[in-house]
Amino acid sequence: MGIDIRKAVPADAVSACHLLRRSIEEVCAPDHRGRPGVLDSWLSNKTPETVAAWFASPANYAIVAERDGQLLGLALLTPAGKMALCYVEPGALRSGVGRAMVAAVEEQARAWNIRKLHLHSPESCTSFYERQGYVNAGLEKSCYGLDCSLMWKQLDAAAQEAEARSKRFCKCSD
Repeated sequence: MGIDIRKAVPADAVSACHLLRRSIEEVCAPDHRGRPGVLDSWLSNKTPETVAAWFASPANYAIVAERDGQLLGLALLTPAGKMALCYVEPGALRSGVGRAMVAAVEEQARAWNIRKLHLHSPESCTSFYERQGYVNAGLEKSCYGLDCSLMWKQLDAAAQEAEARSKRFCKCSD
């Protein structure tokens, strides 16, 4: 009964679009509070055609999470180090799906030599990202009019810490 993570393909777009819309409408309800201006704007580009284009783009790293063939989540990483999507089926919250997708996205980012990931999180999801090691850099207005937290995570923290330690001491005595 594990979670299978695989690369998303355009054929996943219809079910992924349904998951996206349902997650935004239900899981993020405390954030949009049913305000038509915010909700309609947030959902406006969540169409099967748009999702298929996101999945088909060779620049993006798009994944889906499944269990027993049922789509439970999706995530998308851009080459600029932005986790542009990370949504979980409402009934699958707190089951490890989100954590597994974030780990997979971080692994891909490292493979692309991305040192720092960033994302915009609605308030209802901020604590999830903090538990995954992301730092909250404060509020920013999203493109759909919602105040979201700018979250970021340094992926190569150990390497940077070692580099910083080596720069603290003068090597002129060698």
